[in-house]
Amino acid sequence: MEISWKDFEKVEMRIGTITEVSDFPEAKNPAYKMLIDFGEDVGKRKTSAQITKRYKKEELLGRQIVAVVNFPKKQIANIMSECLVLGAVGEENDIVLLNPDFSVENGLRVG
Repeated sequence: MEISWKDFEKVEMRIGTITEVSDFPEAKNPAYKMLIDFGEDVGKRKTSAQITKRYKKEELLGRQIVAVVNFPKKQIANIMSECLVLGAVGEENDIVLLNPDFSVENGLRVG
């Protein structure tokens, strides 16, 4: 399905830094709960991600990632997810996070 440039511009992808990571035993599938700092304009957002196959909690702290920040909030088990972390999804739900090559300012828009 082809989309227009105008449609693409509606998706607000931003760079954020993971500041908190914890186990999420209430989730249906293995996942972590995370708090991500998107800078002054967007602020900090909660979310969860099924990335336990490839990442340990300690490896995620301080890591910059790419996330969509303008989706509606979504209830996932006992938390309200406020953004969608982006990653490449391989076989058996093996997810590799998208991130900038160099450290950049939190909140920068991806486009």
